[in-house]
Amino acid sequence: MAITTCIFDAYGTLFDVASAARLAAGEPGRDALAGCWKALSEDWRLKQLQYTWLRAITGEHGPFWTVTQDGLDWALERHGLDGDPELRERLLALYWELAAYPEVAQMLATLKARGKTCAILSNGNPDMLDGAVDSAGIELWLDAVLSAETVQIFKPAARVYDLVGQRFGCSREEVLFISSNGWDVSGAARYGFTTAWVNRSGDPVDRLPHRPAHILKDLVTIPDLAN
Repeated sequence: MAITTCIFDAYGTLFDVASAARLAAGEPGRDALAGCWKALSEDWRLKQLQYTWLRAITGEHGPFWTVTQDGLDWALERHGLDGDPELRERLLALYWELAAYPEVAQMLATLKARGKTCAILSNGNPDMLDGAVDSAGIELWLDAVLSAETVQIFKPAARVYDLVGQRFGCSREEVLFISSNGWDVSGAARYGFTTAWVNRSGDPVDRLPHRPAHILKDLVTIPDLAN
């Protein structure tokens, strides 16, 4: 069946989650962060993800913004920066304005010109996602921004992927699901979506039961896959 609907994860897929720490590290007076911003960003992201999985497993759902703050607090303490509340607030503020990857706007514009439905499906809170979309200037090419907050559980729970069919009335076979997260791609493949894993770092494929249909280094060729 032809692909009619392209669904994108947000953080790490459309938006560069490292950009908050990278930008903060380049600001005056951030010498301590400048020496560890990459590692701190990686720790922040890992803990953020781990906390979503644990909350889903235990049934203790909380807003993604809470999870994001908890992950940052852990990372700041690990790198000895937990005594700088101003830095914490700056990093959190920048997270609402994450940079989109450079190919995102053109890729979405091409999909829309070819008549495809385009949407975000993310664990992020609706207000967080709206902030990132507005900051990146890509709202014109999105038909919806769908949040796991609607169903009070995080991906890869099937109830989150259900939101796509509920919103657009499409079958699972019509959906191309794109994510930079191997676990998300595996969950979406299990659900029945055609999947594309954006592997910007050249990582090995996750040892999970369901593998990606496509592996890409960036989002440039997504319109070709959706034809």
